[in-house]
Amino acid sequence: MAAGDGLISMKPTSITHAGTSASINADGGVDFTAVTSLSLNGVFTSDYDNYLVVIRGQNDGVTDASTSIRLRAAGSDASGANYVRQFLNVDSTTVSGRRDTGQTNWNQPVVFYSDTADQGGVAMHIYGPYLAQPTAARTVNANAYLGAYLLDHAYTHSLSTSYDGFTMAVTGSTATGTVHVFGYEE
Repeated sequence: MAAGDGLISMKPTSITHAGTSASINADGGVDFTAVTSLSLNGVFTSDYDNYLVVIRGQNDGVTDASTSIRLRAAGSDASGANYVRQFLNVDSTTVSGRRDTGQTNWNQPVVFYSDTADQGGVAMHIYGPYLAQPTAARTVNANAYLGAYLLDHAYTHSLSTSYDGFTMAVTGSTATGTVHVFGYEE
């Protein structure tokens, strides 16, 4: 493959989780079952500046579950109030938005809904997480909830720190699915 030809799978150097199980599969993705948190280490490197994180799954079928993302360096989450979120929420014909500053994570309102037949998905583009500069990200969430549901988020993290991974936390339920990180080949 020549430079600039596509996405490169980034296999985590290690993972940790709270919940039933999580494992790195052969193609570098991480499959998880009934987790409340999942940390991927070593997925952001000096090889690539920008990344695509794809999360697909569902919750335990009892309660809607929201997720949050924290950047991670050397096995520790960045938990200070340095996260900002701007979002658009589209539900049927209703569109709303909001800005949240001084947050301790990048919050994703309900990603995994309580109907287990409703698979949820998130595509997250992360710009420069390994570079020692502020990090930006953008996500688009799609879900089969009530036919179709769309959330579009822009995020920033203000610290000039090099991050090599992230933690996904699930609130209100547990989640089962897969997460895969890809580096954008330049």
